[in-house]
Amino acid sequence: MKIVAIQPALLVGQVEANLKKLELLILAAYQEHQPDVIVLPESMTSPNVYSPLALQTPQPLQGEPLQLLVRLATQLNVVITGGFVAIRDGHAYGTYILVEANGDYHLHDKDIPTAWEQNFYRGGVDDGVVDSTTLKCKVALVSGWEWARYGTAKRIRDQRAQLILGGMCWYSMPINWYGVLGKWMRHEHQIYKQQSEALPAQMARLTGIPVVHAAHVGEVMSDMPLLPHVKWLTEMVGETQICDASGKVLARMSLEDGEGYIAAEVEIAEPQPLDQVQPRYWIPDMTVTSKLAWHLGNLHGGLMYRLRHRFKKFPWQK
Repeated sequence: MKIVAIQPALLVGQVEANLKKLELLILAAYQEHQPDVIVLPESMTSPNVYSPLALQTPQPLQGEPLQLLVRLATQLNVVITGGFVAIRDGHAYGTYILVEANGDYHLHDKDIPTAWEQNFYRGGVDDGVVDSTTLKCKVALVSGWEWARYGTAKRIRDQRAQLILGGMCWYSMPINWYGVLGKWMRHEHQIYKQQSEALPAQMARLTGIPVVHAAHVGEVMSDMPLLPHVKWLTEMVGETQICDASGKVLARMSLEDGEGYIAAEVEIAEPQPLDQVQPRYWIPDMTVTSKLAWHLGNLHGGLMYRLRHRFKKFPWQK
């Protein structure tokens, strides 16, 4: 099975422009590689950063992003996956979608929005494993920091999935701050780069199945939660990778490679995990800074989502 993974550099809030760029990347990748599967990251409509623009980007589930995926899947006769903040049943979710070659589709809602993403959508409860009629196997859909948790690996193992498809919008600590604080943040940024590089292969070894991880790349300006006049220049850390079931990296694009796509052949078989699921939360050794940002972001963002939703302050509630 040949798979393409796309690494885009997208603009905050520019849904139409981002979708147009992704369509061009998909068509170019298909023309070059003729794959069976094309994988996009989560947040394909707009990077998931903390910005007022992010309030404008959620789209109806049946709206333009899904229509694009369905149109290209049927036109090219391939499976396409990608994610965006989708509105349905009166709420917004971080939804990752697998579209079959005939246009049918399967949904997975990210279980826990990552930190400040809690401001813009709420978590889902599905197990994230779907039966693909086109690929004739069980596919695990994984989005965002679901990739970074042992609980995700256990869920995939329990469901006996045979392939992982998904993506990441992994933003960094601010790279535009100065002094001691700036030095600290840049140190954290280097740790994120190392962790993101290692993570796809770690997930492959934990589950014993091939992994396709599509990631955002490039600098994006955002705001600082609770400090609206402080700007947070983040850098999407990249690391789009295709790994085999043993964790061997078959194809890779790093942050330094910028925007583009990779392709590789993978073999589908019954899972044979090489590493054990550990009795702890995170797969990477998250720093105290990361854990603090995670917990505070979840608390603040979750509260703001509930308040905005209760008082109908989201633009999509109008």
